[in-house]
Amino acid sequence: MSTAKAFAATRAEGRAALVGYLPAGFPTVEGSIEALKAMVDAGCDIIEVGLPYSDPVMDGPTIQAAAHQALEGGVHTTDVLRTVEAVAATGTPTVVMTYWNPIERYGVDRFAADLASAGGAGLITPDLTPDSGPEWIAAADARDLDKIFLIAPSSTDERLAMTTAACRGFVYATAVMGVTGARASTSELAGPLVARARRTLEEQGSDLAIGVGLGVSNGQQAAEVASYADAVIVGSAFVRTLLDAQGDRAVGLAALRALTEDLAGGVRRA
Repeated sequence: MSTAKAFAATRAEGRAALVGYLPAGFPTVEGSIEALKAMVDAGCDIIEVGLPYSDPVMDGPTIQAAAHQALEGGVHTTDVLRTVEAVAATGTPTVVMTYWNPIERYGVDRFAADLASAGGAGLITPDLTPDSGPEWIAAADARDLDKIFLIAPSSTDERLAMTTAACRGFVYATAVMGVTGARASTSELAGPLVARARRTLEEQGSDLAIGVGLGVSNGQQAAEVASYADAVIVGSAFVRTLLDAQGDRAVGLAALRALTEDLAGGVRRA
């Protein structure tokens, strides 16, 4: 299922989508599949599967800790694709969140083909910009995969226009300047950034969805972001929930479901 279909469904319901992230292989490959399926069951509309990487420049300490645990456990790119396949089989759009180096090493066209075969919807590429990614754009276009690039409060009008025009699926708006991590309050920069992106998309004749990520950790914050964005993207809060469970599978899954239900309730209240 494509993310476009998910956004069509949530817009028909008059609400934003909830996008949930976990790294593949955390706490184990099978454990991450089980956790992601629990998040789907509890209310996530779209899933991001993280590809663990040794130099995660955008990730804060929480996601770094989870990625390190996955790498120590021996996770490979093929395990990421297996995780995507298992989650996508639920009928939930599943995208991969990855830095560019692992894709380049795997082979851009090969990865695009394998991702499509696994039922994946596309890629979020935090360190790849459209003007630096013609090989990925060509491979994605050949297989109708989503190309989800990032915009930030620091994006110039020129780069905002270039990036939104290159996106398919949705635009990823980073709500804060800095690394990822759950925060006590949402960024005051998020609303203005979404408004700028919305105006730019309208000028382009596009109704592409805009998702906001970085910082959301509870239903109240989710409702706040959902009041102006098409999607609320949550990562660190989910990862922290599993880290806090300290390896207790039942405790971790129960806490994960409770957090997902709280966040899902927030996007629906908005």
